[in-house]
Amino acid sequence: MKSACLLLLLGTTCWALPFRQTGFMDFMMEDEPGSALPEETLVEAVPSPPRAPDGPSCPFGCQCHLRVVQCSDLGLTSVPDKIPADTTLLDLQNNKISEIKESDFKTLKGLHALILVNNAITTIHPKAFLPLNKLERLYLSKNQLKDMPANMPRSLQELRIHENDISKIKKSSFEGLSNVIVMELGSNPLKSSGIDNGAFADLKRVSYIRIADTGLTEIPKGLPSSLSELHLDGNKITKVHAESLKGLKNLAKLGLSHNEISVVENGSLAMVPHLRELHLDNNALTTVPSGLPDHKYIQVIYLHSNKIAVVGTEDFCPPGFNTKKAMYSGISLFSNPVPYWEVQPITFRCVFDRSAIQLGNYRKK
Repeated sequence: MKSACLLLLLGTTCWALPFRQTGFMDFMMEDEPGSALPEETLVEAVPSPPRAPDGPSCPFGCQCHLRVVQCSDLGLTSVPDKIPADTTLLDLQNNKISEIKESDFKTLKGLHALILVNNAITTIHPKAFLPLNKLERLYLSKNQLKDMPANMPRSLQELRIHENDISKIKKSSFEGLSNVIVMELGSNPLKSSGIDNGAFADLKRVSYIRIADTGLTEIPKGLPSSLSELHLDGNKITKVHAESLKGLKNLAKLGLSHNEISVVENGSLAMVPHLRELHLDNNALTTVPSGLPDHKYIQVIYLHSNKIAVVGTEDFCPPGFNTKKAMYSGISLFSNPVPYWEVQPITFRCVFDRSAIQLGNYRKK
């Protein structure tokens, strides 16, 4: 038996090939003609891996991550191609884009926010925004637009278009934009005559409007009753008319700083029964506006840098102590020509704390 096993082992060893060192080039040559296995056998033995599907594209130079496409500060002169169709936020600010074409956003039907701030946009095609039926935020500030864009998405909730060259707001400018909550129109060459009657009629839900640093000479008429904040600072308004505030029953903050207001018409504050903060600093008022003692909710009023020469004991607070009147948390009267040593302490009897009163010296300019 041992002899038979030894003969078998020797026979096997004789048929074995001699050892040969295999290098990198030997593996490379295995698929060349003359390999030990036929080509068909190789294909069957080592099947090719399936081709992976192509991932979403990203415009050259941009950064794409989690449906956010960031293409700012690239010197772009047009909206780039190959933006992923599932993009929800597209940032194109700080470029040199001058025109928005009809097809620029045609595939971006899921876009929620579009940032075009600080470009050189002068033209927007009337159909450019039509595909964007889910757009909620549109930022177009710091461009060169002369007109409001046409056919803005009805889904829009926030529109910021300040620092452009817009001089006219037509009745149709905000047509259908019933979901807008925030509207920023400041730093445009707007005048009161350039705002059509009923221009804000469709803004049924808007709570914040800012039209600062323009050429307005009066508070725009027909503002929505849904407003809670109205900022008209840095204009040329000379008088606050009661009629211009009519219907603003939800207004809580009114900014009228840095105007030329010399008169607040009697009954004006009664039109805004829920007003809590009033900014009238840096104007030309000579007296404290009437109606403050009867107002239930005003807590902060800025009157500094005016021409107020007298402050009476009933200018701010009702006679005696009225629990229905909210306590003031801030009154500023500095930089007025009022002799502060003549102001009676009882004048501020409905002020929450002494530190809430800001008095100071008047300096002639």
